[in-house]
Amino acid sequence: MDEAIQLPFSVIVWDAAIQRFEYTFEALWKALKVYLQEREGVLCASPKGCFRQAFQSGWLTLEEVERCLAMTDDRNLTSHTYIEEIAEALYRKLPDYAQI
Repeated sequence: MDEAIQLPFSVIVWDAAIQRFEYTFEALWKALKVYLQEREGVLCASPKGCFRQAFQSGWLTLEEVERCLAMTDDRNLTSHTYIEEIAEALYRKLPDYAQI
């Protein structure tokens, strides 16, 4: 994802960056799910539940969990990137999300 967001803007880069955000997000929350289950004995079934549990377990700060929850909402919008305004707004957030 980092590579894609640093390339000069084009529609193809835009699409690629959003796609990379999708699979990076999925890998993040699913790895967190496994970690919480194996290390904390906590079962969580959704991204938001896992992020909240990571906060309760002290693995994420309040600021980080808030960003992760916003990221989850944006991940859910990726199925609507055919709407240019949604895709553009999401693309602009990617550099911030890459910092998590």
